[in-house]
Amino acid sequence: MFKKHIPAMEWLPNYNKSNLRGDVSAGLIVAIMLIPQGMAYAMLAGIPPVIGLYASTVPLMIYSLFGTSRQLAVGPVAMVSLLVLSGVSGLAEPGSSEYLSLVLLLMLMVGLIQLLMGILKLGFLVNFLSHAVISAFTSAAAIIIGMSQLKHLLGINLTSGENIFFILSESIKRISDTNLITLSLGVTGIILLVLMKRLVPKIPGPLVIVVVSILVVSSFQLDHQGVKIVGNVPQGFPSLSFPSITFGSVVSLLPIALTISFIGFMESIAMGKAIAAKEKYKVIPNKELIGLGLANIGGSFFSGYPVTGGFSRSAVNYQAGAKTPLATMITALIISLTLLFFTGVFYFLPNAILAAIIMVAVYSLIDLKEARYLFQIRALDGWTWVITFLSTITLGIEQGIFIGVLFSLLIYVYKSAYPHMAELGYLPEEKVYRNIKRYPEAKVDREVMIFRIDSALFFANMTFMEEKLCERILERPETNWIILDFSGVNSIDAVAIHSLEEMMETCGRGEIDFHFSGIKGPVRDLLRKAKWEEKYGDRMSHLSIDHALRYIKGDKGSGRSAK
Repeated sequence: MFKKHIPAMEWLPNYNKSNLRGDVSAGLIVAIMLIPQGMAYAMLAGIPPVIGLYASTVPLMIYSLFGTSRQLAVGPVAMVSLLVLSGVSGLAEPGSSEYLSLVLLLMLMVGLIQLLMGILKLGFLVNFLSHAVISAFTSAAAIIIGMSQLKHLLGINLTSGENIFFILSESIKRISDTNLITLSLGVTGIILLVLMKRLVPKIPGPLVIVVVSILVVSSFQLDHQGVKIVGNVPQGFPSLSFPSITFGSVVSLLPIALTISFIGFMESIAMGKAIAAKEKYKVIPNKELIGLGLANIGGSFFSGYPVTGGFSRSAVNYQAGAKTPLATMITALIISLTLLFFTGVFYFLPNAILAAIIMVAVYSLIDLKEARYLFQIRALDGWTWVITFLSTITLGIEQGIFIGVLFSLLIYVYKSAYPHMAELGYLPEEKVYRNIKRYPEAKVDREVMIFRIDSALFFANMTFMEEKLCERILERPETNWIILDFSGVNSIDAVAIHSLEEMMETCGRGEIDFHFSGIKGPVRDLLRKAKWEEKYGDRMSHLSIDHALRYIKGDKGSGRSAK
């Protein structure tokens, strides 16, 4: 029973000691990476940096017990942090006690939504977030994240917001207020991070610049010269806290909670599946939802904020040798020890360095090449990318992804309403039937028209099908038989069945026989319920186009009607 509901019960009792070295090494390296990142991402979310450390303890322990990915590194991530800021800042002032209370409630709501989705096996819903939408949204959000850190990089107070044009305009107007020491620290941090990533990727760049900047600021007392620092970081493990739940708060936070639930799960499952494919094991989406949901629920009672699996840390975790979720447990343990004994170390950490870490981390998320690739393959997908990107940049995070999803669904509906239909001809040498537009040499019997429908049939696309078919019949008045190849029809609804019956009367004018070939089982079952066997008999039972043609030719040879 425990094995069924707690994946850790499968690997913990049978832990292979040969994996210990890799797990310990990976857990240590990810912890070293997560400490500065967690603090930076918390600052991005508009909450004290220490909450980023709180979010890197209990949620990680819970996920390691209930998650199915062995290498996914869960914790604060830039995308979710920005979503938290965009969703909660409209309800309370970032950093205020009310803001923190709403963030805790948001984490609980995200956890409950993900848990419920997992229990109800609704993981498939994320499939409605197309790759084009996710890529564009991520790229736009990365730019917004980078721009939002300008105030820390320049050392000036800017109005928070998601509109990058407003941020840039205000930054230019107040450029004379820039604290040059702060700017120098931030730019140096960015340069060092980029160089270290290229030249010495095995050394954790964020940790190095954190240590160096703390030493520089404390040695030269740069905090007295206008350099803003983290200051006092509360020592000790987070105490038990209870989110304040009110109906109004829940309703206000629901849209952003749903967005974080979907986006967070998408980021996690994409990385989890990529690593699992390399390691030859399966990640179970619905169990991942349960694991992430419980991690967020648990974290909401220990002063955390929404977490999910991160791309960069998961990659580092995997490359560092993680074999089991024990690596995640070790990461959580090291961060807990840091909270208990070493928070004082971060007193002189400058905000500009945390901003540099964020800006470098999100730069890799900007993927403009994807738009060009999508346009090369299919223009509609390219326009989905462009519309989502522009909407997110100009209107905001929540509005951008909503418009992107809506546009992609409209495209799907549009394509479904205009299904692909092909008139077929026969290629004697290959002995196959192919689209006569693509294969003009294909032979066509003037009395028999063969049509293949490559789509499910439902109420929205039957008018188009009828128009195309009737139009073609007018062009070929000598047609006596029509074969509809249903091998590409996977489903059909009751309205479509009724429309087919009307179409056979109107288009055929009662003078053309319709035959159906290759009808699949689920479609055939519905046609039987509609009494088609009684109405049309053998005309719907042809296993192939050849079978239908032999039946028709037999009628032609005997001079009988197939009606």
